Amino acid sequence: MKAASFAFVAISSIVPSVLGGTYSRSENIVGQGFYNSFNFEAIGDPTNGRVQYVDKATAMSRNLTFASGNTFILRADSTSVTGAPGRPSVRIRTNNAYTTHVAVFDVAHMPQGCGWETDEANWPRGGEVDILEGVNDQGSNQVTLHTTSGCTMPASRTQTGTSLQLDCNWAINGNTGCGVRVNTASSYGPSFNANGGGWFAIERTNTFINVWFWPRNAGNVPADVRSGGTSVNTGSWGTPTANFPNTSCNFPSFFDANNIIINLTFCGDWAGAVYGSSGCPSTCNNFVDNNPSAFTNAYFQFNSINIYK
Repeated sequence: MKAASFAFVAISSIVPSVLGGTYSRSENIVGQGFYNSFNFEAIGDPTNGRVQYVDKATAMSRNLTFASGNTFILRADSTSVTGAPGRPSVRIRTNNAYTTHVAVFDVAHMPQGCGWETDEANWPRGGEVDILEGVNDQGSNQVTLHTTSGCTMPASRTQTGTSLQLDCNWAINGNTGCGVRVNTASSYGPSFNANGGGWFAIERTNTFINVWFWPRNAGNVPADVRSGGTSVNTGSWGTPTANFPNTSCNFPSFFDANNIIINLTFCGDWAGAVYGSSGCPSTCNNFVDNNPSAFTNAYFQFNSINIYK
């Protein structure tokens, strides 16, 4: 699930970077509401994936997206042998763009299997925060910022995750960005799905960005997150999974008002590059083209997305 491009700011290293606040709900995106809140982008894949993004009418007619009650499904084709440009799939972007806000994603299922990737390449200008980032079925989730040169993160931060590369510059190490590994196995892939999913949340302010993840069965899920209520108080959510302070990153210089993007692509710049070491068969493009049934579980299922300001 590619969740989004988001933005931040910097003032001083002495500014508290994990303090929360109270926000009121501005959007409750559930079921059919996804069709109203998102735009379908039938474009070439920015990450050079083996994928063909389709428009809204095609997605609905081919059952690549459907909504029922409080459920929205976004999936790739799993019935057809394909060729270039790739397997039919879906990429959606919110009509609204966001600066200071909180977004809570209630996700019941994410794609699993070989060849898939959730990663957005709207780099480098405008900034990007990947709330959910990964390839194939490898490891736990990773939360990552991508910027132009000049934005870095401190090694020591108040978070439960593990800091990875500290330089957010997209040009370093092949667009790696400054990431935080989520130290919860059920934050990604088959383990996430087997556990019934969970909640991802992001808080963006002018001085920090925080990201949280709570598994479905966790005992510490905040009541306002679990209920999807009309307001949230991030100050009661506990230590974030990933904390990005403004210590050495002037956020307004690196991030614009950004949209939430959800996409499902295959192979491409990231998944294709690591495919050979993933334990998956054949080549990435060949596997994606010729094994439609392998993508039966390549889908997102959202219970809701709530936006607070």
